Amino acid sequence: MSRIGRLPIPVPGGVSVTIGGDSITVKGPKGQLTQTIVDGVSIAQEGAELHVSRASDHRQHRASHGLMRALVNNMVLGVSKGFERKLEIIGIGYKAEQKGKAIDFYLGHSHSILHTPPEGVVLSVEKGKTLMVSVAGIDKAVVGQQAAIIRGYRPPDSYKGKGVRYQGEYVRLKAGKSAKAG
Repeated sequence: MSRIGRLPIPVPGGVSVTIGGDSITVKGPKGQLTQTIVDGVSIAQEGAELHVSRASDHRQHRASHGLMRALVNNMVLGVSKGFERKLEIIGIGYKAEQKGKAIDFYLGHSHSILHTPPEGVVLSVEKGKTLMVSVAGIDKAVVGQQAAIIRGYRPPDSYKGKGVRYQGEYVRLKAGKSAKAG
């Protein structure tokens, strides 16, 4: 049995779960998310907990068991607390400016990059010692994807460390050219 799949999912107060046919809908104070249930996996609500079970020990059912549990757990956490990824912008002349819901990035290219988030994702710029960009929303996959897209505009340089990186990401710097001896 999947160690992840057999764990119950606690449903906090203020969150309602609707299981109908081949989909599950989770509503909470931050919004609503819907997910299609994979074949061979069933979800049952018992009190304030959700239990995910599989139909058989077939390879595909075993693979989907833990996945469905993780997806439903992320839905419950998203509509109750939400998810956030923070990115640091490091480099002289690199900056980001809030323009309504979008952010305009100046990252050393010949042009600025205007990033407009999809529905349900909120971008914000926090100025401080290092410039921080916050990506927040209720869908963990969409928040992570938007953070990866922003990081892709200027990934960290392996020689100077300049660029956009996740908060707390360690970038191993390479040694530059060594001078000719002698």
